[in-house]
Amino acid sequence: MDPECANFAKDRKKDSWRTTLLLAYQSLGVVYGDLSISPLYVYKSTFAEDITHSETNEEVYGVLSFVFWTLTLIPLFKYVFIVLRADDNGEGGTFALYSSICRHTNVCLLPNRQVADEELSTYKLEYPKETERSSRIKTWLEKHKNLHTALLVVVMLGTCMVIGDGVLTPAISVFSAVSGLELSMSRNHHEYAVIPITCFILVCLFALQHYGTHRVGFLFAPVILAWLICISALGIYNILHWNPRIYQAMSPYYMFRFLKKTKKSGWMSLGGILLCMTGSEAMFADLGHFSYTAIQIAFTSIVYPALILAYMGQAAYLSRHHKIHSSYQIGFYVSVPESVRWPVLLVAILASVVGSQAIITGTFSIINQSQSLSCFPRVKVVHTSNKIHGQIYIPEINWLLMILCIAVTVGFRNTKHISNASGLAVITVMLVTTCLTSLVIILCWHKPPILALCFLLFFGSIEALYFSASLIKFLDGAWLPILLALILVTVMFTWHYATIKKYEYDIQNKVTLDWLLALGDKLGIVRVPGIGLVYTDIISGVPANFSRFVTNLPAFHKILVFVCVKWVPVPYVPPPERFLVGRVGPPNHRSYRCIVRYGYRDVHQDVDSFESELFDSLSDFIRLEGSNKSSQQEQPEDDSNLTVIGSFKRPSIVEIESDEDSIKPVQQEVKKKKVRFFIEKNNSSEMDKLVRDELEELYEAKESGMAFILGHSHVQTKPGSSVFKRLAIDCGYNFLRRNCRGPDVALKVPPASLLEVGMVYVL
Repeated sequence: MDPECANFAKDRKKDSWRTTLLLAYQSLGVVYGDLSISPLYVYKSTFAEDITHSETNEEVYGVLSFVFWTLTLIPLFKYVFIVLRADDNGEGGTFALYSSICRHTNVCLLPNRQVADEELSTYKLEYPKETERSSRIKTWLEKHKNLHTALLVVVMLGTCMVIGDGVLTPAISVFSAVSGLELSMSRNHHEYAVIPITCFILVCLFALQHYGTHRVGFLFAPVILAWLICISALGIYNILHWNPRIYQAMSPYYMFRFLKKTKKSGWMSLGGILLCMTGSEAMFADLGHFSYTAIQIAFTSIVYPALILAYMGQAAYLSRHHKIHSSYQIGFYVSVPESVRWPVLLVAILASVVGSQAIITGTFSIINQSQSLSCFPRVKVVHTSNKIHGQIYIPEINWLLMILCIAVTVGFRNTKHISNASGLAVITVMLVTTCLTSLVIILCWHKPPILALCFLLFFGSIEALYFSASLIKFLDGAWLPILLALILVTVMFTWHYATIKKYEYDIQNKVTLDWLLALGDKLGIVRVPGIGLVYTDIISGVPANFSRFVTNLPAFHKILVFVCVKWVPVPYVPPPERFLVGRVGPPNHRSYRCIVRYGYRDVHQDVDSFESELFDSLSDFIRLEGSNKSSQQEQPEDDSNLTVIGSFKRPSIVEIESDEDSIKPVQQEVKKKKVRFFIEKNNSSEMDKLVRDELEELYEAKESGMAFILGHSHVQTKPGSSVFKRLAIDCGYNFLRRNCRGPDVALKVPPASLLEVGMVYVL
């Protein structure tokens, strides 16, 4: 379905035309499935009850004019030519925009930001120099902490609306496709056939998710291509047969005529018209699976012309059939000749399934990204393909989506209410993208603020018009995405808020290095064989859960490693740059610190590969430190030095300030951040005896086994806390923590090697 993307940032300039065209063809089934099936329900939703179809055809011409200019301005100009350029190392979507903003401006609420992370190859982006005005806006954003929270809430809102779209799109797509049966049976019978068949297809669709879309992905592009050819041919036929002069409706004049005649009803009908751009966000969200050029070619050369022809064909048919009074008679299938209606129905159902599959996969992906940034409770993530990156399956979310999709289909039972709900979700995501892209233009691209303001006002005003038309239909179905968004934003913000408070508690209660070094035989402390991995969220100092462990069980392993698994606001962290290793205390203490960095699209390794990579990183660090003793100045043996260990053997030395919990380079120059690189001397005969002894102890400890020491936390609020805080922590967070996966499952820790230490967090 989509190409393998495990090699991170690809150089698109080197892509041959053959590769680009192949990617453009593959993108049809992944990116454009949702957008391509919108002709099934746009006219039916628009003419549902808000406006009527008169003899003058002003309504039909006006709707077609709105559809044409909406498709031209939003998907074509906004997304294809502007938003797609705001990628994050080749990745797109809401979190890509947010991570770009966080890297260029200190607005991220996650407190474990490190200067060393800025040395990642995927962190650096070359942009024009910062202007004075953009610097003022950057300073203003960084100064006001409330704006940081507001920005995160906006990102969460966009994320929640994407999840809501994952509920509504399969329902409206499959329901609209199956509703073609209503023209082949009586009005009394088709109601009892369409709903059960739609529910059956939805159940089958979600039941097959655990197999992974890569098994049937090769069928996606041909299905969508066949569908686009089908609607193009039908459009050309209807234009030539019914109204060859329908092209006149492309004039903006008919939009004003439409609004002038229909007034409030016409404005409310915009909620149905906006569905013509449903799925446009997928062009940006799925950018990482393809390339900018491939998505641009596919849309401009195939998808856009096919959609315009399809809408023109339907409008041409409706302009010559004025005696249509039932809403079901104004749908897509009424313009299909009866001789080909059944084949078109079959292709439409297949296309609706492909379009639904794309949004379901996108929902899994964005929830996984939310987890990475501590904005969503831990859920099980299954990677369904070893070859294709990004193919994931989340069982809990899958079954929840299925239940909600069926509930929406059975509860609403018509296209109008489902389209009202879907339209609000779609336009909200687009508004969020417009706002975030405006910030990217200023903060990341360093363009004049007036340019970002023009972008925001032009596209934002168009989307705000559609948003108001959708919001006015609150009681007619638009309440559903708002309700879902409120629930999901509450869950996400509660989880994120408690995570930050727990981190601040860990920082305040961490133990000093002197306390760790004072532990010895005189205090009855025993060093047992093996390697002890102490998991912690802090990047310096000794975590409180380890002090609790030693206090209750006065023994710890001969090799002690404090492991911090953290997520960096980049899509990927290259494996050679993943492990940041340092020493805690003098060499004879055999204690180390390892910071493991992941991007929001990275795949967490299984425990076996993680153990082997961690062990190799420790070995490389010991060898590197020994080989560079003579070339380095004497430095204190504590946890102030960390080294990037990777397969390229070019680690960089960085230094932690223990009182600020931040990492910064050893050598600093004005306005430039540099790190020193050393190349290891592969001469084992000259290896220091102390290094050999340390390596031997490390290998012996590995043979004895690894133990994983995790904190088992219980969270409660301080006496006198506000009602909001008590509800968020005591009720909300603790409920989520008890009913979601624990950190041991998320980190894939083997139960036989797990040691849990009880911790009470008083926040």
